[in-house]
Amino acid sequence: MFHQYRFKSGCAAFMILSATVGIVAPLLTPAPSFAQTTFSDVQSNYWAATFIQQLSQRGIIAGFPDGSFHPEEQVTRAQFAAMLNKAFQQAAKREAVGFNDVPSNYWASAAIQQAYSTGFLSGYPGNRFEPNQAIPREQVLVSLANGLEYSPNIDAESTLQYYDDASNIDSYARSPIAAATERQIVVNYPNTKLLNPKETATRAQVAAFIYQALFSSKRVSAINSPYVVATGGTEQLYATKPIAVIVPQGTIIPVKYDKAKKILLTKDETVPLTLTVSQNVVTDKGDVVIPAGSQVVGELHPLKEKGGSQFTAQKLVLSTGQEYQINATSEPITKTETISKGAHTQTILQDSAIGAGAAAAVSAVTGNRDITAGKILGGAGIGALFGYFFGKKNVTLITVDPNTDLQMIIGQNLQISLK
Repeated sequence: MFHQYRFKSGCAAFMILSATVGIVAPLLTPAPSFAQTTFSDVQSNYWAATFIQQLSQRGIIAGFPDGSFHPEEQVTRAQFAAMLNKAFQQAAKREAVGFNDVPSNYWASAAIQQAYSTGFLSGYPGNRFEPNQAIPREQVLVSLANGLEYSPNIDAESTLQYYDDASNIDSYARSPIAAATERQIVVNYPNTKLLNPKETATRAQVAAFIYQALFSSKRVSAINSPYVVATGGTEQLYATKPIAVIVPQGTIIPVKYDKAKKILLTKDETVPLTLTVSQNVVTDKGDVVIPAGSQVVGELHPLKEKGGSQFTAQKLVLSTGQEYQINATSEPITKTETISKGAHTQTILQDSAIGAGAAAAVSAVTGNRDITAGKILGGAGIGALFGYFFGKKNVTLITVDPNTDLQMIIGQNLQISLK
């Protein structure tokens, strides 16, 4: 029976995924490094503590080197664009533009382009973006509603009557904010009836809005907060099983290779390799995202600067037959084994798979022209490579333990259908 591998926070290999409706992101989306989950200036009873914790674990927001979060600090448009870029993986809706006040080397240039092309943010007259401008709460809500293509299901003005300060909402923002309200994106602390649309959004408020936007599109589980605005008649968003999950960047996929206990290759060769997922990868609700027995197709290729090798995944083939392009790599492998003249090939190749280049090297050094023990990877004939190693007294090969060295880290969020 296959084990089930649940994602865990901290230093463990996996992070928890949510099981919610629609195209979902994980409950926790880690950065490749360890995610910070507690902050010195965010107490457990702070109104936005859970929103901050969840987004921090997802790698969407982060704290500061001193362990603080600065929850009341204002958010700029550039900072908000960067958060959007990490939180959502939307298809482009329009061509990116170059804003006059966003140089190509500006730290958030790529995030701003992405937020614009996906419809979350727009510029100002004169082709300006104003990246350093503090963003008002109503702009944040409009951005989320527009980027997710939400429109009101009922009369917008009727919905906005919920807010005691609805008259302060700009005309351009009224319909999107009504849609955001219906979708339970709005979080108002301490009084849910006060939207404060013109106030600059804080880091804590933006965390709450983004999390609720993820929840509204069925990408995360619900947070039970008394400050989430839930107007009468709003449809329930909680109850349906997920149809897709995003496996987050930084996740490690456990794999094995049953055909050999060791792989040998030269430092210069590339060999194709197909690995098998060794354990079920599941969400925190028990939904299997990547079943054990699924295959990861890729190749071992040289790392010239490190003098080693690395596995790069190209395709994930689920046991259900679904196929996905995947961005994932192993850690660099630099372990070596030296084969010397007179060595016994049967001993060298026992329980081994071997690249064609390595097979040629072993054949040339040992004098055995008939390398049949072990599996030759890549399908290349070793005869053409033999002359390169002929006359050498020894050769140093990269040695790979496929069941420990090839565990791979996902380099980009991977969306997987659960249908």
